[in-house]
Amino acid sequence: MYMSVKQAAEKWGISDRRVRILCSEGKIPGVTREGRSWKIPEDAKKPEDGRYRSAESLLEMIDRKKAELDSRRPLTEGEVERLTEEFVVEYTYNSNAIEGNTLTLRETDMVLRGLTIDQKPLKDHMEAVGHKEAFYFVRDLVKEQVPLSERVIKQIHYLVLA
Repeated sequence: MYMSVKQAAEKWGISDRRVRILCSEGKIPGVTREGRSWKIPEDAKKPEDGRYRSAESLLEMIDRKKAELDSRRPLTEGEVERLTEEFVVEYTYNSNAIEGNTLTLRETDMVLRGLTIDQKPLKDHMEAVGHKEAFYFVRDLVKEQVPLSERVIKQIHYLVLA
């Protein structure tokens, strides 16, 4: 069973913000992120406050995180696909939002699944779809170890801006 950030904050007597920071820093064992929220194991202990003590060495932290990552491997094909889709939606949304695209995160997800959003410019739809196509194109180039050239850059540019 899991508890929310708010429940953990109340249980441990600290702020919601501090709990989110501890989660993002990997200081709470077993914590997972689902979308924009954190799932914290109910039996998780409040981490020690290391802000006022000497920080663990960078190598020790890397070793600890690597061990945790190795304990969760290998991911199933379905998990990899789900994580990739989630990444593409958030990456597309954030990249396009910087450029003034008016689609929300949810609308971006819907557009990338092939739906159209009423009252939104066609330009915004095309930017989202083009960004997704460019991402998968670059991923395939990396898999095939295609060397970067002017032609390849122009192809990527065309996909993003077409």
